[in-house]
Formats: sequence, C-alpha cells, structure tokens
Amino acid sequence: MNSVYITSIGKFLPGSPVSNDEIEDYLGKIGGKSSKTKRIILEKNQIRYRYYAMNKEQKSLYTNTEMAALAIRDALDRNDQVAVQDIGFLATGTTRADLLLPGFASMVHAEADLPVMEVSSHAGLCASGMQAMKTAYLQVKSGEHEAAIACASEFLSREFKHTKFEAQSIYSDSRVPFDTDFLRFMLSDGAGAAILQNKPSAKGLSLRIEWIDNKSYANQYDVCMYSGMNKEDGIPSWLDYASIHEAADRGALNLKQDVRLVNEITTVGSNRFLELVKEGRIDPDAIDWMVCHYSSHFFKEEIFRLLEAGGVTIPNEKWFTNLYTKGNTAAASIYIMLEELLNEGHLSEGQQVMCIVPESGRFQTSIMMLTVVGPP
Repeated sequence: MNSVYITSIGKFLPGSPVSNDEIEDYLGKIGGKSSKTKRIILEKNQIRYRYYAMNKEQKSLYTNTEMAALAIRDALDRNDQVAVQDIGFLATGTTRADLLLPGFASMVHAEADLPVMEVSSHAGLCASGMQAMKTAYLQVKSGEHEAAIACASEFLSREFKHTKFEAQSIYSDSRVPFDTDFLRFMLSDGAGAAILQNKPSAKGLSLRIEWIDNKSYANQYDVCMYSGMNKEDGIPSWLDYASIHEAADRGALNLKQDVRLVNEITTVGSNRFLELVKEGRIDPDAIDWMVCHYSSHFFKEEIFRLLEAGGVTIPNEKWFTNLYTKGNTAAASIYIMLEELLNEGHLSEGQQVMCIVPESGRFQTSIMMLTVVGPP
C-alpha cells in the first residue's frame, strides 16, 4: 500500500466578503420584512463575513460546477510536481449540484477541462467533502492511481432567495419557520480542492494522510438537516406529491434543519473522537492543530465541554478555523480551512493535524489525521 500525500490545496471564494449588514441585500427580505431570526443567529454563530456566488440582483455569477473547477485550477497552479495528464481520478462532494443528473463529478470533470479519467460523485451535506477525500485517498493508497483530485463546492445562497419563499403558498399568511429561516444566516458559498499523490512534493510542505475515519449514525437518529420532504406532511419524498408544483408549494424542496435534534451533532462527533482516543489511534497530546468544521461558534463551546468530560483537553490555541471570515461553506469548509493553514505559512514539518467534520444530515462524523512532511 502506498503512502498518500496532499501536495497542494486550492480554493475559490466568489466575489467580495459580505458583512452581516449586507446579507439581506443579497438574499432579499421575505415579504419585504427583515428576518426576526437574523440577529439571534449571528450572535450565536459569530460569522462576520461570508461569500455569495450571486449579486444583489440575485443573479448567479458562477455555477457550483464552475466554482469547483476554479478551485481545482488553483490547486493545479500551486503544484508543479504533477502533470494534469497524470491525474487519473476525480472525486467530488456537494450539498446541491447544479443539475439533478448527471453526477456532479461528471460536470466538474468537463468544466475543469481534465483528461479522460475515473470519477466519483458524493452527494450529501458537510461529510460529502470528506467522503470524496477518502475515496481519492483509497485510490492512490491502493495503487490504482498515482495522483487524484478531491474537491467540494457549495452554492447555497441561491437556496435562500426571498422570491422562492414568497412563491410558496404554505407561507402566504405566516413567516418562514425557524428551521429554514435560520439557515439563511448560517450558510455561504465557496469551493476547495486537493491534489493527492503517492509521493510528497519536491518543494515546500505536504500533508501525509495517516487515516480517514468516516462513520454514519443514521441507524440511531431521525433525519435532522434535509431537503426533499416536509415532515409535517407525512409524505416521504418530494417525488410522491401529485406534482412538482405541489411539492414546491408545500416547501418540500426547502433546505431545513430540525432544531430539536441539531445539538446531537456535538455529542456524536465528540463521542467518536473519544472512542478513537480509547482505541489508541489518537494521542491528544501529540495534536498540533485541531481543524474542526463547527458550523457555529455556539457548538465550539459544547465540543470543549464534552471532550473535557471525557478526560481530554486540547488547548484553545491549537484549534484552527476561518468560519468567522470565510463563512460556513458546508462540504467545502474543511478544504478551505486546510488551504489557509497550508498556504499561509501556519504549518511546520512534523506537526500533526487533526481534521473533524461532523454532519447533522442524519448524523455522520468524519475524522482525518494528517502529518506535515517536507520535501524528500
């Protein structure tokens, strides 16, 4: 089995940073009224800036596919150790692709102008980016391919245009419920991509992937974050409504989060981390950087509490996030965090980097161990 190295990471963030005061300039005010949820949510998540791939007229400036391709191009431009024709595999992750079909990876493959290769599409929420990473990692580790690309991209702002909700009769006499409205102030757009190879870069630092642990707990929990149904209607899928129009009118296509369940995300993630400590796969004292995709600052404090209750303390100065300045880009967040950590000089040879991505869809946890290595 080969060792696998992330030899470069690229990103794409559309437009200019959008401040909290500007959010509804881009998303619009539903029914002409500012959201009552906005202030509370922003106080809890503490995000100050995010990026949107649409303008204030709510016109898309890019597709999700284009953003993924631009992140891949950035990763390739940063890597002069691999020729594009030597890359044999592409894995992608996203919450909502531009098209229902074909798969997102096929669309990105074409848009990025990559050579003929094997592709794999991962659909879901935050964990889909790590699923793409593991698939690419295993392809290189097994020797199936010498080099691969893993990427994740999100265009979530267009989910929350005010016109979409205003057209839904279910909300004609009432405000959009909290389970949907608060997500308007949680999610943002962006893409990240990583080049994986079976040898480290001859220049600069690389990240050796020691292991990736992905676990689903869907057998233990109800659906929490979802789109494609309306729990109140008791209809299992948007495809089971009499028409697409009825499904849309009932809000079945809206992105929602069951706020009664969402706090379980910290329990699931912390428990898996503590299990890996007990199994001897993680030595907390050896971790130099904790790169954790928590979607809101609110969850960070709870993660600290749960880890300490389990006998593990990782000092605050070891935790790295750019949530507050780059926003919550869901599946792309872990790539965008690692890109900043690697490309802006935070890392030193020999350091251990622990990456954690909890997902609240029906609860998953992804944990990846990296070691910083220098040129051979």
